[in-house]
Amino acid sequence: MPDRSGNNSSSGRKKGSSGRSYRSKAGLTLQPKKMRGRKPSSQRWLTRQLNDPFVAEAQSRGFRSRAAIKLEQMDNKHQFLAPHMRVVDLGCAPGGWLQVVMKRCRIEAGKGALVGIDLLEVDPVPGADLLVGDITDPDILQQVHTAINGQADAVLSDMAAATTGHRQTDHLRTMGLLEIALDFADQVLAPGGIFLAKAFRGGSDRQFQDMLNQRFEKVRYLKPPASRSESVETYLLATGFRGAPPDGLRADLPEEQTGYSPI
Repeated sequence: MPDRSGNNSSSGRKKGSSGRSYRSKAGLTLQPKKMRGRKPSSQRWLTRQLNDPFVAEAQSRGFRSRAAIKLEQMDNKHQFLAPHMRVVDLGCAPGGWLQVVMKRCRIEAGKGALVGIDLLEVDPVPGADLLVGDITDPDILQQVHTAINGQADAVLSDMAAATTGHRQTDHLRTMGLLEIALDFADQVLAPGGIFLAKAFRGGSDRQFQDMLNQRFEKVRYLKPPASRSESVETYLLATGFRGAPPDGLRADLPEEQTGYSPI
């Protein structure tokens, strides 16, 4: 499963800057202090993280990743999370989205359910059931049905393929993961359910949107403020699940499995 950062599941997730930073006067860009020996791409990532206000906000509020801020922003505007929903979070590491869902859906004993799935072990989130495994594994699917006592009201996915630096390749690999996530949603969503997933703009996202239109009443693109403007990252929100089309219960799966990675 793919991985996400603070976006099934994952590895190569960046946790934050090691090393202290220089103090900065107002208006100046902060620079990590220990940069020697790091690759230019790592230096750019560290500098960006250090100066990202949403990283600072996530840390100050106790979220495990900045991705939690994205989910909050999307839900603030579109209000798709509701109390006592049964929610499945694909590629849930490190747990930022789980934290948001627990609070907004007010998950408690006997009222609602939250299941997180990732290839990596995730630190416990009180009230959530965490599964380690691949979402294409039938055993994982059965465990999900058991944990939520039936079908889900929402399937969320912040999965993205590990990036290569080649935009079209990255786009196609992430869209392949989207198809895997949709295939999973076909099998667990209750009628009227919602599907929210990360996508990369680039061409085949329109084809994927057509697949969503076959299954859901309404589909829209979302770009929360915490999603960097220069990034091709976007989110697809599909609401009003009608079921998989009769000519094929499952989305076409990509031939090549890919790893997960955060944006």
